Amino acid sequence: MSDDRLIVALDVSNAVEGLALADRIGDAVSFYKIGLGMLTGGGLALANELKQERGKRIFLDMKFFDIGATVEKAVRGIAAFDLDFLTVHGDPQVVRAATEGASGTGLKILAVTVLTSNDRADLDANMIVPGDVAEIVATRAARAFDAGADGVIASPHEAAMIRALPEARGRLIVTPGVRPEGSDRGDQKRVATPAEAIRSGADHIVVGRPVWQAADPAAAARAILATLP
Repeated sequence: MSDDRLIVALDVSNAVEGLALADRIGDAVSFYKIGLGMLTGGGLALANELKQERGKRIFLDMKFFDIGATVEKAVRGIAAFDLDFLTVHGDPQVVRAATEGASGTGLKILAVTVLTSNDRADLDANMIVPGDVAEIVATRAARAFDAGADGVIASPHEAAMIRALPEARGRLIVTPGVRPEGSDRGDQKRVATPAEAIRSGADHIVVGRPVWQAADPAAAARAILATLP
């Protein structure tokens, strides 16, 4: 089985395309992310197929955000699928509800700190507290850990700062915004290479387009893994 530090985002239109892509990648990748964009395209069915029939690990990236009772109920439903990771927004009350919903299962709750497509200008437009983005991310991470999160989602730029937090001991850091050397940044603003992200303290890196848009996705995945320390 492949090194599961690499999570490949199946950011394609539907489950049929996602399954075909996973078949092309084969044993080169053991961990996949299925996001909100595929929810109406059979995302949960794909997650179940890859987990139960193909033996893959699954990160369901839904970024739940709602009142506590609704989040708890939604997470409890997701936990029945025996998946591995689920994202929720990093507000402490959301995290607490999510961890309650996942209680007694193997589902790990990952709290979103600040989206990797956001910079200070975006936070200003959203009326988020002033200050350095990295410091805001670290503070939100600490509060999410205190609320029971198994890990956090943060850009590679903040991974080292989060890893140094006392609250981060034994917790996961998963970094999107990862691009192999020379790749297009796309809509990501706080990016790093796979090796830089791992050296900064990330447990898992998430890579999408540089793998699934490649002429040979399996070779692209193996090339990324070859760079990891």
